[in-house]
Amino acid sequence: MSDPVTLEIAGGLAIITLARPEKLNALDDVMVALLGRHAETIDADRSVRAVILTGEGKAFCAGGDIVAWGGLSPLEMGQGWVRSGHRVFDKLARMKPPVIAAMNGHALGGGLELAVTADIRICEVQAKIGLPESGLGMIPGWSGTQRLVKRLGGRVARRLALTGEIITAEAALSLGIVDEVVEKGGALAAAKVVAERVLTRGPVANMVVKQLINAAEDEDRAAIMETLATSLVSYTDDVKEGVGAFKDKRPPSYRGS
Repeated sequence: MSDPVTLEIAGGLAIITLARPEKLNALDDVMVALLGRHAETIDADRSVRAVILTGEGKAFCAGGDIVAWGGLSPLEMGQGWVRSGHRVFDKLARMKPPVIAAMNGHALGGGLELAVTADIRICEVQAKIGLPESGLGMIPGWSGTQRLVKRLGGRVARRLALTGEIITAEAALSLGIVDEVVEKGGALAAAKVVAERVLTRGPVANMVVKQLINAAEDEDRAAIMETLATSLVSYTDDVKEGVGAFKDKRPPSYRGS
């Protein structure tokens, strides 16, 4: 059997596809683990300069598979299912290249939380979007009350999470949840157009811009600050002198440049 989450890399573009259409791409443990593995592969591949995240079939992602989490104990739910999802979604949100979500259908619960890890969201007109967890007595557990607030605003998160309202793609566009609405079947093609524009830009500039925006949203801010500062300092003559002095086993003579 093929993996329920696939990764294709070609010409600087990586495409992650949720490939469990018979379950509306609802996420189980295996899919979550694969998403994390693919995020690591992308970050380790310097040829990748843009990423598309999409799904097969009628849905982008119908959320967490109830069969996968419905029978878990409170400890398994909190320390296993939720924490694992958080770790993976953090990896996706913090991937170095820009990420475009091609929302080919419904994005509900964890599916919306997954879409919000992307930098740009393109949604097909027939898609329905929402956070219906409270209808099951549950709450959004994969950053629906955190990343959604930082990226979409508290007003949007409250409306969706507290009421369980399922909204149309056009309503999502008006609320700023998605950036573009396209005809049915057109999300992937539209995402590729955006990706082609991204691929024409300076890859280092895009990477740094994404990190700075993430930091402004308090997405891994401490690591980003140290990453950028270390990159800057590593170009100085002082570092060259310090490394050279260490190799030569002599005291360094710094010039502050």
